[in-house]
Amino acid sequence: MKKLLLIQAHPDPESYCQALGEFYMDGIGQNAEVQTIIIRDLEFSPNLKYGYRKRTELEPDLLDAWEKIKWADHITIIHPLWWGGLPAMAKGFFDRLFLPGFAFQKKENTIISWEKLLKGKTGRVIATMDQPAWYYWLYYWAPGIRAVKKLTFEFTGIEPVKVTSIGPIRLSKDSFRSKWLTKVNQLGKRDSR
Repeated sequence: MKKLLLIQAHPDPESYCQALGEFYMDGIGQNAEVQTIIIRDLEFSPNLKYGYRKRTELEPDLLDAWEKIKWADHITIIHPLWWGGLPAMAKGFFDRLFLPGFAFQKKENTIISWEKLLKGKTGRVIATMDQPAWYYWLYYWAPGIRAVKKLTFEFTGIEPVKVTSIGPIRLSKDSFRSKWLTKVNQLGKRDSR
């Protein structure tokens, strides 16, 4: 049975991202084993205090999250785009956890080659925004989504990574939101196969 991990990266438990996560999980149903990481519920410092110069000991919640990441065959993250990127705690989550020796390993005498330690996993990014998705991609080139897809997931070996961009959320009608809840439910079904 496939092992799916859902990372919920919105800090508000009453957000539309929360609803998307619930519909995604409902779509998975009993078709796969599922675990979740709710970043807002974790206790950890998001600050990579010493960069990579010196390791900061990981808090118990981050150690537990890392075990879930290692366990998973497929990782889905649901997050809003704020200032074009991840919410601060979600960025800190990746800064603190996707470390050399954990998610990737630098190779000696080269800066353009590294070992991807999360190979064999697939991923999905579901991002909400307050502008039309096409505008974010065409005008801004989707920097926040590319950072998660290319420079976090694919950088560490999680691939392929599929992307679902949902917007605009602000001023959207219930019919728009309901349509996307149904679509995300179908993505859960598809990802659990």
